[in-house]
Amino acid sequence: MKKQSKWIHSFLIAAVLSLLVAQHPANALQGPFHFGFKKSVGGQLPSINEEGFKDIVMKHGAIFLGDTTKKELYLTFDNGYENGYTPQVLDVLKEKQVPAIFFVTGHYVKDQPELVKRMASEGHLVGNHSWSHPDMTQISAEQIRTELEKVREQVHTLTGQQAMTYLRPPRGIFSDNVLAVSKESGYTNVFWSVAYKDWDVNAQKGAGFALNQVVAQLHPGAVILLHTVSKDNAAALGSIIDEARKQGYEFKSLDQMSVKTYGN
Repeated sequence: MKKQSKWIHSFLIAAVLSLLVAQHPANALQGPFHFGFKKSVGGQLPSINEEGFKDIVMKHGAIFLGDTTKKELYLTFDNGYENGYTPQVLDVLKEKQVPAIFFVTGHYVKDQPELVKRMASEGHLVGNHSWSHPDMTQISAEQIRTELEKVREQVHTLTGQQAMTYLRPPRGIFSDNVLAVSKESGYTNVFWSVAYKDWDVNAQKGAGFALNQVVAQLHPGAVILLHTVSKDNAAALGSIIDEARKQGYEFKSLDQMSVKTYGN
């Protein structure tokens, strides 16, 4: 009798929980999440199907892939602080005539105004990486809007850039609320489909390592995430561009991305 009573009690709890989830399905997708994916192998598309957050990413129109039927690539750089390599990166992009987007923080804007101006003057997009690089899932909607507006205003003052429409959440941490609030503020969140652990300045392994890490993951429509604090990235960038072009890829600006499709 005790066993039966215990079983009934457990059943009722499970039933109530199931009912709550059914009534509030979004609860299972609130976050926070840290963007991740299974890397591309052999030119195949990467996958985020196994991640529970795919539905929210798609619901809010976030970017992590371009047109996967075309051999197009999108270079994106995160600029939280300057480590002496951005001028070299900009030199290579200028020499190779490749567009990119640089996601900048408030610290970077204040510390490196001339580099921010150079990014814009040489035709690159300047995107928002938040003012103080917080975990935006842990702050209020008003604080999120303030973080984004301060960067937009300062970049506009420096460069004259009228619009700032792309955002990369710090550390790739996001939630349904973060995506919704930033979308309401006019932003498209930009994640990625090619990346490697390049941000650790104490674990640089040489230009050849960076080249191999990036080229091994190339696939049609790839959004490539690189950090400009990496010595390896700066040294390898020219070779990455040359090898990608040798494989038939073309580099485009995010503003030229017309089709957004998602991997299997």
